[in-house]
Amino acid sequence: MADHSDESPAVSRAQAEEAVRTLLRWAGDDPAREGLLDTPARVAKAYREWFSGYALDADDYLARTFKEVEGYDEMIVLRDIEYESHCEHHMAPIIGRVHVGYLPDGKVVGISKLARVVEAYAKRLQVQEKMTAQIAGCIQRALQPLGVGVVVEGAHECMTTRGVHKRGVSMITSTMLGSFREDARTRAEFLRFIEVGNGQRR
Repeated sequence: MADHSDESPAVSRAQAEEAVRTLLRWAGDDPAREGLLDTPARVAKAYREWFSGYALDADDYLARTFKEVEGYDEMIVLRDIEYESHCEHHMAPIIGRVHVGYLPDGKVVGISKLARVVEAYAKRLQVQEKMTAQIAGCIQRALQPLGVGVVVEGAHECMTTRGVHKRGVSMITSTMLGSFREDARTRAEFLRFIEVGNGQRR
C-alpha cells in the first residue's frame, strides 16, 4: 500500500492549509477571524479522510481467496454497500450505495473485502461511471469468476446544491461482465436480488 502520512511528494500540509485560506478569502471571508482560524487544518484533515482511497490498492483486498466452499457455484450478492465519494468536476459529495454480485468459478472472497474494494475506489475524486467499472474490473481480475455484476446508485450534490438544483434525483450505473452480460437469466436474477429503487427495502 502507498504511504498514508500527512505529507505527499508534491504538496505539504502547510501548503494545503494555505490553499484553504486562499479559498476562504476568495469566497469573501477572512481566514484570520476567530471562527475560521482552525478551518484550514480541519479541511486538510478531512481531505485525508475523504480521499484516502489514493493510498489504497483495491486489488490487495481480494488477494486472499477461499476454495473450500463445498462446490458452491451459485450467485453471491452483497447489496446496499453505502459509500461516500466526491465528484471530480466540482468536488461535491456523491452519496449512495453499491450492489455487487459474482458467479464464482471455484473460489470466493470474504464479503467484507468486497465492501473494502468499494471504499478504496469511492474515497477518490470520481465519476460514477468510472467507479462502477473499476469495482467490477477489480473483482474480475482477482477472482476470475464466471461473471460479475455491479450496480451503483448515487445522489450527486453537484446538481442538488448548485446548477439545476434538482433534489431527490439519483443516478444509477451498472457494469456487467461475463455471464452477467451474456446471459439474460443471470442478469435478471442479479437485478431481482438487489431490487434497485425498491422503497420497501430501505
